Amino acid sequence: MTAPDSIKTGTPASTTWAGDRHRRSVLWIVALSTAAIVFDGYDLVVYGTVLPTLLADSAQLGALDPQTAGALGSYALIGVMVGALTAGAFGDRIGRRRTMLTCIVWFSVGMGATALAQNVTMFGALRFLTGIGVGGLVATVGAMIAEFAPPGRRNLFNAIVYSGIPAGGVLASLAAITLQDSIGWRGLFWIGALPLFVLLPLALLRMPESPRWLLAHGRVADAQEICARTGIPMPDAEPVVAGDRVGFAALARKPLLRPTALLGLMSFSGLLLTYGLNTWLPQIMSEAGYNAKGSLSFLLVLNGGAIIGGLIASRVADRTGPQRVIAVTFCLAALSLVLLTLNFPLGVLLVAVAGAGIGAIGTQVLIYGFVSNYYPTTARAAGVAWCAGFGRLGGILGPLLGGILLGAGIASSTAFYIFAVVALLGALVTTAVPAVRALRRSDPVPIEPVKVAE
Repeated sequence: MTAPDSIKTGTPASTTWAGDRHRRSVLWIVALSTAAIVFDGYDLVVYGTVLPTLLADSAQLGALDPQTAGALGSYALIGVMVGALTAGAFGDRIGRRRTMLTCIVWFSVGMGATALAQNVTMFGALRFLTGIGVGGLVATVGAMIAEFAPPGRRNLFNAIVYSGIPAGGVLASLAAITLQDSIGWRGLFWIGALPLFVLLPLALLRMPESPRWLLAHGRVADAQEICARTGIPMPDAEPVVAGDRVGFAALARKPLLRPTALLGLMSFSGLLLTYGLNTWLPQIMSEAGYNAKGSLSFLLVLNGGAIIGGLIASRVADRTGPQRVIAVTFCLAALSLVLLTLNFPLGVLLVAVAGAGIGAIGTQVLIYGFVSNYYPTTARAAGVAWCAGFGRLGGILGPLLGGILLGAGIASSTAFYIFAVVALLGALVTTAVPAVRALRRSDPVPIEPVKVAE
């Protein structure tokens, strides 16, 4: 039996499926990518859930003050930045699949090792090393989804995958609320090692290499074989961008240089809000008079709101384009953070926390989708890596900023106002990104149709 016409001719799948095998293959890729990203979110939030315990009990790792705790929260983010940039350098050259599998092993081993840490120095070093695997994964899955999803569903599927970040936050919050008393903070980190045994075997079996990446590297026969086996339509050749440069070299020259800088600043703003709030919201609410489980409930609402709001916003983005939606959700974050300073009743505060989750974490989900579809195949992993890597500078600053403010005895309302200003700046930067159609000239190299037997 020959391959479907869409595979033979290179006709894109648009918003529909080419067949049942196409749908099943893409849904497997989305499910595996989402599961992997859930543990990125788990890694992000689990430190915030155990932070009150580590601050209160010096027998765990040693004495901690807020400034040191903020620095510990940032070590993982430095590792994420290193991992994202490293994955960007290699992902456009060695392939998406190989990079993703390596990162799953790396961060799983890192989480398990962190559970064994005996002092602050060891804990910080292992948080850094774990972050390398997490960062590489974040940079890779965006390129995977952009290259497998039907065009009319890319924002939705990206939102589903990157909603794994707040879903992991929900998982960490629930695990801390229900299990921390029985398994301790070390047990919570052991949970983060589960992908090595559960996710990796499935990914080895069900995660193919990207046909777009194979075509971009001249491996037409390999791309056709994967398309025939999975039912995924053979991609069309892409317009040329930045000459024949690959990876970061393409980002460093026109026409990608300016939008790359702006997209990095968008991610910087989104991740500063995401990491700052996830690290310090439980402690801020604890100081406001809520008990430990009540403070963790705010974290649960923050991430739960991000999941629901991010998915709804992604559907709008598929219809109207993501850029305008991202600007609006940044503004929602600013408004919600201001509301948190006004001493409203608990119900209103929870709504404001959910709005902050949509505008901070949900916005970052949309940014990843926007970036993943902005770049050509030859620079996609590098583009996502740049935004994930440079953005993590904001993620590093968020926990440090919260620690400095709280350590200096400054009111929590001041921290919320500062975060609100960051959100407004993020909205302004978003509006300045040039439209993607202005970047590309239409001179793709045609791919000769070839019949491939199933």
